[in-house]
Amino acid sequence: MPRTSWGLVPAAGVSASAVLIFWVQNLPSGYLVLALSLIVAVIVDRSLFASLLLIAAGLCIISTISVAADISYGNMLLMGTVLTLAIAVPYLAERYALRRRTIRFPIKSGHRWTRLERWYLPLVLVLGWGILPFYFITSGSYRNWPAIHAPDELARLFVGVNFVGIWDEMFFICVVFALLGRHFPVWQANLLQAVIFVSFLWELGYRSWGPLMTFPFAVLQGYIFTRTRSLTYIVCVHLLFDLIVFLVLVHAHNPEWPSIFLY
Repeated sequence: MPRTSWGLVPAAGVSASAVLIFWVQNLPSGYLVLALSLIVAVIVDRSLFASLLLIAAGLCIISTISVAADISYGNMLLMGTVLTLAIAVPYLAERYALRRRTIRFPIKSGHRWTRLERWYLPLVLVLGWGILPFYFITSGSYRNWPAIHAPDELARLFVGVNFVGIWDEMFFICVVFALLGRHFPVWQANLLQAVIFVSFLWELGYRSWGPLMTFPFAVLQGYIFTRTRSLTYIVCVHLLFDLIVFLVLVHAHNPEWPSIFLY
């Protein structure tokens, strides 16, 4: 069996550890699976081990806090600091300890958006308008976010939703997907990162049948990035969805306010 095929075992183990840490929220079992996966990676491929260790570092940093939605000032500061470290530590370790440049954040990629890519942006708004209110309201998942009424609460929710949306693409695509892409075909790396992405979103609040929506989104974002190589573009896509998420959460907690949604 090719080395890359054996390498799927520890890589899948790292993804599985994210399910245990963020979805099941059983830290001991998650850490155990993560540690065993790294041990197997050392045996299989030292280069793969280095990449998985960087991903593991990010996951462990995130796991030090709860990422459940909480827009209190203190928690926003804490969460912002921890999530920033989850990107900074793998980036700096790879750049200065490993002397590699896999982790990049291509804001100016030189890629000119095609007509299809430009039309996809307004389509994102339409799809979000049709899908997200149905999901949040009928599943009751909007209750996983705090009730918001006052102007400062609305502002904090808006900032928090957008910050996490940008961070999602920087971590799951530019760090996790990029590192896995060094060792596996794009489709395999994409599925592995999507499992981690969806697990994080589950703890954040996208529960019930949310993974049926977030998993295809995560895979599609990875695919789009392979075509555009543009962090700017996938962030634009994500923030358009998050704009609808913000408006839905406001509407769900304040149904008496004017709404643009059917639910």
